[in-house]
Amino acid sequence: MKKIVLLSFLVLFVSFLFLSSVEAKTVRVKSYYKPSSMKYVAPSYKTSPNKTKLDNYSTKGNYNPYTGKKGTVNPYKW
Repeated sequence: MKKIVLLSFLVLFVSFLFLSSVEAKTVRVKSYYKPSSMKYVAPSYKTSPNKTKLDNYSTKGNYNPYTGKKGTVNPYKW
């Protein structure tokens, strides 16, 4: 019985780790005024900076949940 409980706890723990790492984290970008072009830039959201291009909203296969737009950037093109 202890083995079954331990095994089920382990499976739940590993699945929780996997699911939390798959989701792209978001960062809120504050609004600002750009003096050079005399334009106001509205607040927005972006994916948090990391070393991969595969989880960005603009990457092909992904979409921006805030705007509904599909990604168009090829992550493998340098």
